Amino acid sequence: MDWPYWGDVMSDSGPPPRLSPRDFSVQPAALSPAYRSSRLRAPERKLVALPGQLGDLTGPAFGHDLPGAADHDLIHNFAAAGASALGPRIIVHGTLRDESGRPVPDALIEVWQANAGGRYRHKNDAYLAPLDPNFGGCGRVITGADGSYSFLTVVPGPYPWPNGGNDWRPAHIHFSVFGTAFAQRLITQMYFEGDPHIALCPIVNAIPDKGAIDRLTARLDMGRTVPMDMRAYRFDIVLRGPDATMFENGTGG
Repeated sequence: MDWPYWGDVMSDSGPPPRLSPRDFSVQPAALSPAYRSSRLRAPERKLVALPGQLGDLTGPAFGHDLPGAADHDLIHNFAAAGASALGPRIIVHGTLRDESGRPVPDALIEVWQANAGGRYRHKNDAYLAPLDPNFGGCGRVITGADGSYSFLTVVPGPYPWPNGGNDWRPAHIHFSVFGTAFAQRLITQMYFEGDPHIALCPIVNAIPDKGAIDRLTARLDMGRTVPMDMRAYRFDIVLRGPDATMFENGTGG
């Protein structure tokens, strides 16, 4: 879905820009045979555009509660008192910008991920890796006046999935970016620089544009590390334009 109000409501650094047409060539095809699940999900008929209703464009934006003081800290926000999540501790940070490079402040970013062993805290996740009792795997943060965001977590582990018999998902973190209303939501995944599973993953390989894959890959940022404690990775998110981040639900425009 497009973001009709990002420029004039959420950015105060000038008039809203003229939106560039989406480049659908960077989006994966609905049917990607190597990604087995797409065989069942791909539509058999032409998509039909539905006009937005008033309720889709007026809220809610942030759900029932505003983010709490520890929502950005996945290392501790589910942990028992005095405990912390297991795994390599990291900082993930970046900026949220529009296609003209202007920062987008006050936007809600939600994240969720597997634990350091590659297992989600979900009843349907049957992977043999153990659950971490001190890791919930989700958090949220609101971007600052300069469009910046930052959260603390542990490096998620890769995990096998029943696609082709021996396929593994790369280590990744899911991102959900909200606009000014609940229906203005974009979803993507962040991968980690140097992960050999990226090039082998059928889901990643469904993306036809290598530049788009590269923009989904976070870079090690030694300038933001905490010595003797945490490494840092930078992941910038661009909503639209030639440098846009590839969003999983952005194929409709």
